[in-house]
Amino acid sequence: MKNRIPITVVGILLIFAGIGAASIFKSNPAGFIQRIAVLAMIGLAIFFIFRRISNASPGNSEQKAFLKAARKSKKRAIQKSSDASSRSASPLFSPGKKKSKKKTQSHLTVIDGKKGKKKNRASF
Repeated sequence: MKNRIPITVVGILLIFAGIGAASIFKSNPAGFIQRIAVLAMIGLAIFFIFRRISNASPGNSEQKAFLKAARKSKKRAIQKSSDASSRSASPLFSPGKKKSKKKTQSHLTVIDGKKGKKKNRASF
């Protein structure tokens, strides 16, 4: 059987916190609501600052690029499946009528490697 002491302690602390919050609310409801509102605003400010900092990381831009590529891939797969079903459904399909699509410029560059070059083994 697991040790239940930490769960019991946390439960007792939560009960005391509830009793304290209820007594403060009963004695001064406006002050209680004001304190809760201030704490909520401070929490939101910290949340938005943290979120702004975490969005500046380079991993997020990589994630956006991955999601964009995944959407394009899904769209292409749906188009291919719909094209295949329309081809099989209509016997009057003419392969000469293709729609020209604009291709977006790729941001990839080719880097020349050293595969074809031989090493000078005499100059260790």
